[in-house]
Amino acid sequence: MSQTTIAAIATASGVGSIAIIRLSGSRAKELATAIAPKVTLENRVAKLTSIYNSSNDFIDRAIVLYFQAPASFTGEDIVEIQCHGGAVIAQEILDTLLFHGSVLAKPGEFTQRAFLNGKIDLSEAEAIAKMIEVKSVDGAKILARQLKGELGRFINAMRKRLITLLAHSEVMIDYAEEDIPQDLLSELQKSLESVEQELEQIVLSSKQRKGLIEGFWLGIVGKPNVGKSSILNKMLNFDRAIVSDIAGTTRDTIEEQIRIGTHLVRVADTAGIRDASDTIEKLGVERSIKWLEESDILIAVFDASKAFNNEDKKVLQYLRSLESSKVIVVLNKIDEASVIDKEHFKEFNTIELSAKNSVTPLLEAIESRLNSFTAADELMLVSTRQVESVSKALREVAMAKEPLEQNALEFFSYHINSAVEALGEVTRPYRYEEVLDKMFSDFCLGK
Repeated sequence: MSQTTIAAIATASGVGSIAIIRLSGSRAKELATAIAPKVTLENRVAKLTSIYNSSNDFIDRAIVLYFQAPASFTGEDIVEIQCHGGAVIAQEILDTLLFHGSVLAKPGEFTQRAFLNGKIDLSEAEAIAKMIEVKSVDGAKILARQLKGELGRFINAMRKRLITLLAHSEVMIDYAEEDIPQDLLSELQKSLESVEQELEQIVLSSKQRKGLIEGFWLGIVGKPNVGKSSILNKMLNFDRAIVSDIAGTTRDTIEEQIRIGTHLVRVADTAGIRDASDTIEKLGVERSIKWLEESDILIAVFDASKAFNNEDKKVLQYLRSLESSKVIVVLNKIDEASVIDKEHFKEFNTIELSAKNSVTPLLEAIESRLNSFTAADELMLVSTRQVESVSKALREVAMAKEPLEQNALEFFSYHINSAVEALGEVTRPYRYEEVLDKMFSDFCLGK
């Protein structure tokens, strides 16, 4: 348990009905009674009491809750003071606690103490942080599962299987004269391939669905003057982009956020893709292409009232370099005479509409595509750090296959040990004693 008792305002700044000040540490109960002398704190019992400042002046009537260690979020004594919201009252209570000897908490310090005291692992800590900024309902569901420790249990199960492989390898190296099953090498290979497949699946699905946590990116692409800005304005329900008949009006990427279904989406109207006529427009086209490469969904707009030309062909060639499932083709201006040859777009999901009237069919298609990313019953890695750690473990597992086939067990053990350490970065640091425990329990080598 930490020697210092930390305090901080746990609610967002600004006007609100309730503000919460949180204390954690060995002196939490003592400091709470210093500012609320009339209260007798009981574990997990809410008490309504008067709060006083360092001059014994009344501040507020507040609810005080005491959570006794170790059955608390941080594993330490915790006190939460629920006062009236606003910029003044909560700050005065915090200042009084600091006067009596508490220390102002650093960002994330409550969660850090929970981790150091064994109340949560790193995956749960990251889920707490991501909960604040999650961009979809489905993402919130995934984080809720992670808060309950499901990702931690998956990672620990993978680590346990790798530790078993490592233990068997160490036995084969150091205890070759012991009675080791002849088919052990084949079993190790099967187990290694199974772990590789499961790690590969969670990395791949996590990369594909990261928009559930961070928000999806949506790009609108097409040659100049096909109605991209009109579509953006209709989606936003206000005139965000300038619309004119002059080709190249949009010279830079225009970004906005829009909620589609249960998802928060960043949508961009990009500069028309063509051979730019001046430096400014050329920079806009280059920036557009960069955005489009990073987008989760592309809306490719074509003018249905005009014949397919070389500029349309250039856009179509770009689209064919991408996965077709990423693209939604919009044939705009169908309220005018439709002359474009639709055969050019047969491999894509195609929608016909008039941006002047309605973009509802497009919004429905986008929502359907976003929902296809959702698999609330499937675990995912929710941060770049987690993806990098598991990807590193996956690479080490892949590199362990060849030395295992060649019976070069020292190299095999090296790679497996590195994979175990990489997975430990997701939850908790790896201890070599785990291998020893497994070796002795499985093989009774301590005789």
